[in-house]
Amino acid sequence: MKFLSILGSTGSIGTSALEIVRMHPDRFQVKALTAANNIGCFARQIDEFKPELVAVLDETKALELSRVLKGTCRPQILFGEAGYCEAAAYKSSDMVLLAMVGAAGLKPALCAIESKKQIALANKETLVMAGEIVMAKALENDVSILPVDSEHSAIFQCLKGNRKKELKTIFLTASGGPFRKISFDTFKDISLKDALNHPTWNMGHKITIDSATMMNKALEIIEAVHLFDITHEEIQVLVHPQSIVHSMVGYKDGSIMAQMGLPDMKGAISYALSEPERLDLQMDFPDFTTIGSLTFEKPDIQKFPSLLFAFEACKQKGTLPAVMNAANEVAVCAFLEKRIGFLDIFRLISSTMEHHTRIDNPDLSGIIEADCWAREKAQSQI
Repeated sequence: MKFLSILGSTGSIGTSALEIVRMHPDRFQVKALTAANNIGCFARQIDEFKPELVAVLDETKALELSRVLKGTCRPQILFGEAGYCEAAAYKSSDMVLLAMVGAAGLKPALCAIESKKQIALANKETLVMAGEIVMAKALENDVSILPVDSEHSAIFQCLKGNRKKELKTIFLTASGGPFRKISFDTFKDISLKDALNHPTWNMGHKITIDSATMMNKALEIIEAVHLFDITHEEIQVLVHPQSIVHSMVGYKDGSIMAQMGLPDMKGAISYALSEPERLDLQMDFPDFTTIGSLTFEKPDIQKFPSLLFAFEACKQKGTLPAVMNAANEVAVCAFLEKRIGFLDIFRLISSTMEHHTRIDNPDLSGIIEADCWAREKAQSQI
């Protein structure tokens, strides 16, 4: 039996993880859950899975949750960053699924590591902001960080049984999002509804917009550098619209290993939760006879400069990746609120990065300061 804390349980990753728990009650038990605002959904999860501790965004949400909880399950209710950190370090849990969105996941991740919990990581921003610190802390505390992103899970699986020193290239695949085929001249007219209409994946709003701008892939480039201890020169991004090949690893003898499956996050989540075993998820294989062909193409950097931002952040290191991430979070929030246009997302990130005075080898406080500076700088430009 594995005892879980799931941080971000009402999002797409969290709900998929709870589906897996529901399918395998003999393997998993939920000890702690956290959410932000979706109190109705969260209350239903609490009633079903009966965690001992829960946390929400703020005191107002905590009071609302206390009012709507039904049945005899009355867990300890906490709120805010302190509540999330308490859930991440909860004594009864031995694995933490970090499925929170954005920079808010960093401190809970560090709390989980310092409490020697094994980590299933879906919060890529944690490694984007502070990859060197997080990975060093994990090594120091003998904590495994298992990737939940489908691309990084694919790479992790393709590296199994092979020697790291024989790796030559990681092929990081991307669906291309909803705007792969349209002309750059029409980008100025992209609406919020258009950007939220992803062709293959069902995700939360922030991640869906990140996919539309390919910032999701940009963040994954930086995440891969830290997860697999490689350089950005060893990463090649390929647009693969069918989303069947989740990523590939190329070795120095010319061999390439790919991990494939239908575009469903439950496969990657379950592997992180149960590795090295594989759970029966009752999922179908891709029907290769009807797919017709699997295609790959280079990303269009003019249309999607987010990839250039990521490679530059990898090259310069220091506080620049955290600044890139913070500016993106502000820009996406503004776009979701219809305060800026689609192209303004790229302009805002680029301008914020250009105005930043990079700090090399920052400690955690330096990263947090850079994050705060970038948010203020980005907001001032909206």
